[in-house]
Amino acid sequence: MTKPRKTPARTVSGKKVSPATRSRAEAESREALKARTKEGHRKAGREPDAEARVSSGARAVRRMDLRMIDQDIRDRPMLTEDEKLLQSHDSDSGAFTTSDPWRVMRITSEFVEGFDALAAITKGVTIFGSARTGPDDPQYDAARETAKLLAEKGFSIITGAGPGIMEAANKGAKEGGGHSVGCNIELPFEQGANPYVDTLVNFRYFFVRKTMFIKYSNAFIIFPGGFGTLDELFEALTLIQTGKIYQFPVILFGRHYWAGLVRWISSRLVGEGKISAGDLDLLLLTDDPAEAAKAVIDAHAAQAAIQSAVRELTP
Repeated sequence: MTKPRKTPARTVSGKKVSPATRSRAEAESREALKARTKEGHRKAGREPDAEARVSSGARAVRRMDLRMIDQDIRDRPMLTEDEKLLQSHDSDSGAFTTSDPWRVMRITSEFVEGFDALAAITKGVTIFGSARTGPDDPQYDAARETAKLLAEKGFSIITGAGPGIMEAANKGAKEGGGHSVGCNIELPFEQGANPYVDTLVNFRYFFVRKTMFIKYSNAFIIFPGGFGTLDELFEALTLIQTGKIYQFPVILFGRHYWAGLVRWISSRLVGEGKISAGDLDLLLLTDDPAEAAKAVIDAHAAQAAIQSAVRELTP
């Protein structure tokens, strides 16, 4: 029997797998993200560096330059708090006892600041999508219109505070007379906040920021985007599937964009029994802002009814 010919492991794009390949890919990925973010600001007619500062009308939490936090324990410039937290340490260095336990205090303070800044939100919708989507893109207009419809019904609109789809949603919230919220994240570069945010909260830790998105939202609307958008999509689906949240619409906006992913989920995940066929019903696929807004409004009414029933049954 002929032994199968061994071939070197390769990445999805066909490159040989090695630490050097991975290092280059990681560096290129960071630079590409930076470029897409800047592109989104420029498409909106702004210079990215100027937008790194909080717009004058926004109420911001933690205005200081996030790069300067705890500079004495950084081992290289622009090391983010998330990266410091996730780094492994040499057991003989003593770094664990001098930094990680104390970092818990900073994490706790970030939760407190986030809860304090967003406590007034009782009806919220988070809208995700690409930072590079320009004002001339139909998806920009759709996000703006969707946010406007929801704002007119009393929903606060929450985004990641950046350009593109995030800007469109914050702009729609303002046009609809609603509360426009931006949850920014510390990155190795300044991504900047769009000028349509009323309340801007700056986060060091992704997991704290993700908690705020879920806690203060009654629904997620997912416009075309990249890894960050997909991360939030599957985070919400996992929480729904495991019973952590309920009556929580997850809306995929843009049938053509999401068609391939939906086909893969149907053929692979359902087909091989990794999820049940009923799990597909956790997703709504639409191209209509009014349909997306109605799904959110109806679900919020159902949430309110359930909560009212629970209160009546509670002694």
